[in-house]
Amino acid sequence: MKKSLIVEAGGGPLGITIAGANVPDAQLLDATIAAIVLARPPVDEDNEQHIALDKGYDNDTGYGVCLDHEYVPHIALKRDERPPRTMQHPARRWVVERTLAWLSMCRGILIRWEKKSENYLGMLKLACGLLWFRRYHRLADLR
Repeated sequence: MKKSLIVEAGGGPLGITIAGANVPDAQLLDATIAAIVLARPPVDEDNEQHIALDKGYDNDTGYGVCLDHEYVPHIALKRDERPPRTMQHPARRWVVERTLAWLSMCRGILIRWEKKSENYLGMLKLACGLLWFRRYHRLADLR
């Protein structure tokens, strides 16, 4: 089972999808961006929206999906004969890995007990909501 997760800069989950383990990451990108539950702010020249991805998305599909959804892609480069590109913002994969580790603290997610993928996706979304609740509660205590 492959979990594809999109998070904001602090690690809060915005959208999640699941697929079989044999599906490449770049093919899940469109579904993952479409799974974002919050409305995006309007995209204009002053308000560019960036997306940082790892090397699995360094192909035409990954770039195409980012541009279709009006994101500025920052994708880690594979080492091949492509011309060098300027790297202004490095891909920060550890933020997503940390969020996946937070989700894995739920026993029902760490060990998949559900047979139906819809039930497992529902459990993942419930855990994402729980992460946001804990985060909001922690920030409210600081005020």
